[in-house]
Amino acid sequence: MGPVGNGRASRVWKGDSKNGPHSARAHFFRFQVPRSRFQAEDSNHVNHLTDSQGRPIRYMRVSVTDRCNLRCRYCTPAEEFVSLSHDHIITYEEIHRLAALLAPMGVTKVRITGGEPLVRKHLDRLVRSLATTAGITDISLTTNGYLLGPLAGTLRKAGLSRVNISLDSLKEDRFAWITGPNGEGGPGGLDRVLDGIRVAARAGLFPVKINAVLMRGFNDDELADFADLTRDQEYEVRFIEFMPMSPEGFWGPEKVVSAAEAIGRLETIHGPLAPLGRGKGAGPAVRYRIPGFRGTIGFITPVSQHFCIDCNRIRITADGKIRTCLFSDNETDLLTPLRSGAADDEILALIQDALTGKPQGHGMGKGEGVQGCARTMSHIGG
Repeated sequence: MGPVGNGRASRVWKGDSKNGPHSARAHFFRFQVPRSRFQAEDSNHVNHLTDSQGRPIRYMRVSVTDRCNLRCRYCTPAEEFVSLSHDHIITYEEIHRLAALLAPMGVTKVRITGGEPLVRKHLDRLVRSLATTAGITDISLTTNGYLLGPLAGTLRKAGLSRVNISLDSLKEDRFAWITGPNGEGGPGGLDRVLDGIRVAARAGLFPVKINAVLMRGFNDDELADFADLTRDQEYEVRFIEFMPMSPEGFWGPEKVVSAAEAIGRLETIHGPLAPLGRGKGAGPAVRYRIPGFRGTIGFITPVSQHFCIDCNRIRITADGKIRTCLFSDNETDLLTPLRSGAADDEILALIQDALTGKPQGHGMGKGEGVQGCARTMSHIGG
């Protein structure tokens, strides 16, 4: 893939007076993270991991399982899903070893993902080991929320900082459909997720983030309903553009609702949105507050305004492979050397070598065509 630029830096708002230079959409098009942010971070780490573009790596996302209690249609293969055997899943001890190796190299954040990470037993043990790892200062979890309620307090006490809950509809029938057949998203499933969100907030997992993938013709008419969740609660609702990561035939460009369109629709209802700075763990989200609301809303734009210039992450799949870009199928096996007696410096050398292949950008929306992946999100990790 050839180099691609940062679309956010080059877009200039040319709207009418209603949506002029002081509107939320104008702020969205101008938003970018200065390159100097990396320079400031680098001063804290003499020896740090960098990729082929000189971007420092601060963030490890690790999938602890490819199994899930739901069968979300854009996440799970349409054909029969064959889960990894126990022997091929990375262990908690192996994850802790990677974190301990990467922390002195500048990695400070770890996100636990799946599959559905809460289906794996004793997850609090992993959280506790990460929380006691020198240099790791932020531990987060991405979950579908179905099993969160009974576990939120235990995970918080173990050292979990915050939680993201994936939720794509507030209507029970749609929730049941999108979470797929043969899962636990049927009657009562939505209420259980919403209860898990409330319990997480009470447990102090702050900020509680609710991630909704906007899909035209499915849930884009719920945009205002999702935003309304922030009226009385300090939630952050984040709208994510629909990415071509789905089983064949489910994604299509006509289903993508851009952040600019979503902002415009919300401003039609609420008036101008108030732009915000980066909050704790904001990541790539461009954040706003609806005037008078307690919580915030955010927009994540992998399709219309990619944020590759600011990418500081690596992914570890459930079968122990390092993946340096979500949209690149280049993977490096770490599980075999971890189990074959490789020394720490050998593991670090493999990771740094993998980072030399991290692309500058994924190219969606830059004239390079739509790019999918050989593996679906259930295999890669959310």
